[in-house]
Amino acid sequence: MQKTIAIIGGGHNALTAAAYLARAGAAVTVLERLDHVGGAALSAPAFPGVDARLSRYAYLVSLMPKQVIDDLGVPLRLARRRYSSYTPIPGTDRGLLIDNGDPDATRASFASIGAAGDAAGFASFYDRTTAVAQALFPTLTDPLPTRERAKELVGADWAALCERPIQEMISDAVADDLVRGVIATDALIGTFAAVDDPSLEQNRCLLYHVIGGGTGDWDVPVGGMGVVSDGLRAAAEAAGATLITSAEVTSVTPDGEVTWRHGDEEHRLGADLVLCGAAPSVLARLLGEDAPRVEGAQAKVNMLLTRLPRLRQQIAPEAAFGGTFHINETLTQLNAAYARAAADAVPDPLPAEIYCHSLTDPSILGPELRAQGWQTLTLFGLHVPDRLVDSHGNDPLRTELRAAVLATLDSVLAEPIEPLLAIDGNGEPCLEVKTTRDIEDALAMPGGNIFHGSLSWPWADADDPLDTPARRWGVDSGHDGILLCGAGARRGGGVSGVGGHNAAMAAIELLGL
Repeated sequence: MQKTIAIIGGGHNALTAAAYLARAGAAVTVLERLDHVGGAALSAPAFPGVDARLSRYAYLVSLMPKQVIDDLGVPLRLARRRYSSYTPIPGTDRGLLIDNGDPDATRASFASIGAAGDAAGFASFYDRTTAVAQALFPTLTDPLPTRERAKELVGADWAALCERPIQEMISDAVADDLVRGVIATDALIGTFAAVDDPSLEQNRCLLYHVIGGGTGDWDVPVGGMGVVSDGLRAAAEAAGATLITSAEVTSVTPDGEVTWRHGDEEHRLGADLVLCGAAPSVLARLLGEDAPRVEGAQAKVNMLLTRLPRLRQQIAPEAAFGGTFHINETLTQLNAAYARAAADAVPDPLPAEIYCHSLTDPSILGPELRAQGWQTLTLFGLHVPDRLVDSHGNDPLRTELRAAVLATLDSVLAEPIEPLLAIDGNGEPCLEVKTTRDIEDALAMPGGNIFHGSLSWPWADADDPLDTPARRWGVDSGHDGILLCGAGARRGGGVSGVGGHNAAMAAIELLGL
C-alpha cells in the first residue's frame, strides 16, 4: 500500500523533501500557509509599479549541495562574485578591497590601510576554513558523523573553531581592528552573540558560513532566489506531489493526523508520517506543547537606486559593491553594537553589510531600468534582536531602523544615499525595512530567526543516541511519527535543501520506500 506523507510548510526544504519522497513512491501532500510556496527563498516585486524582482528575504546561496541540485534536476545557475568584500574605513577616503581575481591588488589594499602585515594572516585564516569546508561539507548529506569523526576531519583547527570563542582565532590571525571585523561578521549574521561569547553560538554561525559548497563561496542565483524554489516546486510536482497553498495547519498529533483550514473549510489528513518544514517551536505549538521563545537578531532592508552612490575612495563602484560592502563593522564597532543592543537600544552606528545583486545578475531588473543604470541594494543590519520590538514597538522600531540605516550608509559614502532612492508607483522612496517581527509575520519564523532557532554543530555529540533513522539523519522531532525537514533540523539553516534531503532519507528508511 502506498505510504502517505504530509509536509507542513512549503519552503525550499519542504519542496526538496517532497520531490525526493514523491520520487520514492509516496503520496506526498505539502500544506503551505501562504498563497505561494518557496518560503523565504522567493523573488518578488518589493515596490509597486517598479519592474524589479528582488530576493526579498533570503538572498545568497552557499550551502546547497550540487548533489541535491543534480538529483532533482533543478535548473539552477549560480553566478560567482569576483570581489569578496569592500570595507571603507569610517571617516576616511580609504578602504579594504578583497579581490578574489587579483591577489596582488588585495595585498596592495591591505598595505593602503596600514595593515600590510595582515594580508598573509587573512589569507591563511580562510585557507584554513576552506580546508575545513572541504572536509565537512560532504558530510551534510550523509548520516550525522560522530563528534570524534568530525574532529578527525577538522584536524588541527578543531579547538580554535569548535572549543574556544572564535575571537581568539581571529585575533591570532590578524591585528587590525577593521580586518578582524571583516572576518567576525561571518560569525554574527542573524546571531545575537558577542564574538567572545562562551556559548560558541558565534562559532557555529561562522562554521556554517565558511563551509558552504566546500569552498565557503556565497553565490547569486541567476534570476533571483525564486528560481531555487521554482525549480524545486517543479521537481516535486513532476514527481507527483500535491502542493496546497493557502492551507493553514492548525494542529498535528504525534500519530500523524494533520488538521488545516483552506478558506472556510477545515480538513484532516491521516498520514503515515509527518514532516515539518516550519520551526520546531511552531511544531510545538501545533502539538499543543510549550516551547521557548526564539529570537532573531537582524534588520533586512531592500532598496532600489537610480545609480550607485559615489564613494570617498577613488574606486570603481562595480568593485566596491560587487561583493559584500561592510559598513561600520570593525571588531570594536561590532562589540559596541552588541553591548548597546543588549542594553535595549538600536546600535549607533548600525553595523551593516550590503549586497548589490543587480551588478552580478542584471536580469532581476526590467530592460528599461537596466538601460538607465538602476541598481538594487540589499542591506543586512546586525545586532538588532527581536527583544527591541517588545520594548520599542514594531512601528517605532522600524522608523528608528530606517533612520539608522540611512545614517550608517551616509557615514561611509561621499554623498547622501536618500536622494538616490528610486520612487515607486505610489510616489514613495524604494526603501523597505523589515524588522524581526515583520519577518515573523510574513514567514512564520518565530522571533524573525532566520535559522528557526539556535544553530547546532553538524555532528552528533558523544552522548547523542543514533538508534533511529531520524536521529542518525539529524531530523528527530522528539516524536516517532514526525520529522523535522526545515532550517530547524540538525543541519538546517541557509538556503541549502539539506534539511529536506536528510528528512527524506530518514523517511525512506522509516517507511521502507
